[in-house]
Amino acid sequence: MNTRQKQRPTPAPSPPRRLGRPARRAALVVHVIASAGWLGLTLGLLALGATAATNGSAGTVEASVRAMKLFADWLLLPVAFLTLLSGLLLALGTVWGLARYRWVYTKFWLTLATTTATVFALRPGVNSAVTAVAAGGPLPDAGDVLFGPVVSLSAYAFMTVISVLKPWGKTRRGRRKMQAVA
Repeated sequence: MNTRQKQRPTPAPSPPRRLGRPARRAALVVHVIASAGWLGLTLGLLALGATAATNGSAGTVEASVRAMKLFADWLLLPVAFLTLLSGLLLALGTVWGLARYRWVYTKFWLTLATTTATVFALRPGVNSAVTAVAAGGPLPDAGDVLFGPVVSLSAYAFMTVISVLKPWGKTRRGRRKMQAVA
């Protein structure tokens, strides 16, 4: 090493960047609206699925499953991804952190699981119901149109409750970070 070159000290790691108040508020509004929209769409899917499963009229069953397909194909995934991304932005851009509190961590994984279930279970189930009913057959399995919305609705209600109550305290990682700061 050249003696003229001074060895620069390595800078201390900077604290993670936080969202400013206007950005945090905007992200929170987007997250609440998207989450409420996802909940509302799921309630609509449940109502349509219950109608399809309990109604004897072929025309009503077909209209119900076709409406479910419309919701699932055009509205559900964009709202689900918006909820996931806005929640991730809030977790990473605020003091709550993603893995610092158990309730935030739980909400993230449940949102990811329900989004994945929407892609790989709910939509294919609705599509198979539409295909069968459009061909003039009966609804193949009421579970295809009821199970997904019931599970999703349960998960969203649970996530809403823990968002309000914020139970369980910090994760092990959150406690370590708090001790490191103190």
